[in-house]
Amino acid sequence: MTRTVVGLLGTGSMGAAVGHRLTQKGARVLTTLEGRSEASIARAREAGIEDASPDRFAECDFILSIVPPAVAVESAHRLAPVLARAARKPLYVDCNAVSPATVKRVAEALDVPFVDGAIIGLPSAPKFYVSGPQAHRTLALADAGLDVHVLDGPVGAASALKMSYAGITKGLTAIGAAMSLAALRNGAGDALFEELSASQPELAKWLANSVPRMPPKAYRWVAEMEEIAGFIGDEHAEHRIYEGAAGLYERLAQDKDATDALKQFFER
Repeated sequence: MTRTVVGLLGTGSMGAAVGHRLTQKGARVLTTLEGRSEASIARAREAGIEDASPDRFAECDFILSIVPPAVAVESAHRLAPVLARAARKPLYVDCNAVSPATVKRVAEALDVPFVDGAIIGLPSAPKFYVSGPQAHRTLALADAGLDVHVLDGPVGAASALKMSYAGITKGLTAIGAAMSLAALRNGAGDALFEELSASQPELAKWLANSVPRMPPKAYRWVAEMEEIAGFIGDEHAEHRIYEGAAGLYERLAQDKDATDALKQFFER
């Protein structure tokens, strides 16, 4: 039986978890670990992912790009010459948190079959939404252990779903963090917590779960908020909400006093 071979760009927590799911179902997963952090290398090895040179990606059936949104286009350009030499073109699935406009730039950088993808969920249970004329081909990845949902839409539809969903969930996290910090700075922290718990118990519970878990990921969410602002468009005033969220996450990635205050506020 021929094993599915998947090239994986990115071995962060999500990439490594996806790679592990694939290897558990018998797929071969290749990645390039040169220049990666010790943590990324350890995650890849624990997941059974093989270290390979970029040239080996030409042997793959699928390429999954799961990288920070700021480097999605760059990653495609870097791999494009390798894939151009492939005798049998792999299917490139861009799974990054980028806008429809950015995902089209990724597609334009490549001369291989392309699918727009979006991951929603935690590394423990990721859902893959895919769109575009080639999206049905990713159903083979469902047999290899992934939870794949094909959307009836063009390249850009999956990214639009990701932008909209993340704009709500990570946008609410930003609003909860911003207003809690403002209340704390002005002596209303205890009163806000008590009122949220009394009148908005479900929201208070959701924020208590999401905000304290956000700071280690804040640096990665900056570019994602910028992509969401671009997705909304400068002609719509609400794009500034996400420009502000990007600035907040950029600050929280470096401001330990603020993140400690948020943790204490929501974990009381």
